[in-house]
Amino acid sequence: MILPGSADALLIVDVQNDFLPGGALPVPDADDVIDVINALSQLPFGAVIAAQDWHPADHCSFRSAHSAGLWPSHCVAGTWGADFPEALRTVSFAAIIRKGMRMEVDSYSAFFDNDGTYTTGLAAFLGQRGIRRVFVAGLALDYCVMATALDAVKAGFETFVIADACRAIVPEDAHEARLRQAGVGIIVSDQFTFMG
Repeated sequence: MILPGSADALLIVDVQNDFLPGGALPVPDADDVIDVINALSQLPFGAVIAAQDWHPADHCSFRSAHSAGLWPSHCVAGTWGADFPEALRTVSFAAIIRKGMRMEVDSYSAFFDNDGTYTTGLAAFLGQRGIRRVFVAGLALDYCVMATALDAVKAGFETFVIADACRAIVPEDAHEARLRQAGVGIIVSDQFTFMG
């Protein structure tokens, strides 16, 4: 069993209205992660940190704005779609990391933009708090959760993805295989010791 402590962080990736049912880019069954994440966020982690897509209105990743864009317009800064859902317990967040704000490059990872040249400051924030181990949850497993977990390993953190606290755009076993190959542990929320 896992009882998190002061050297552990919970990273909640992109649990935002636009990725939930009724949003601009819904991830299948995404709302199922909220109760799991809410329970996890009440454990004694050294820090609970949320990452939030926060795009300009004509971001390079949007099909509506650029011929090479992959996605529908989503999580535009300051809109309902970019907000956390009301059901998500945010009171325990020590910080909110906003990403994807540069017009010309996307940012799947909560650590770096996709070109690796711009840091969000997350690694430094975790280091200053003495965090050595991170547990990643959220949306979507095959994009932003995976990129965040892979960058966490590169940044020197022992890293785990909480499988039942994530959902993928395209669910497949290859996602977990890729993470394991990179040194990311795959666990489920039942492996935590829930106090009280």
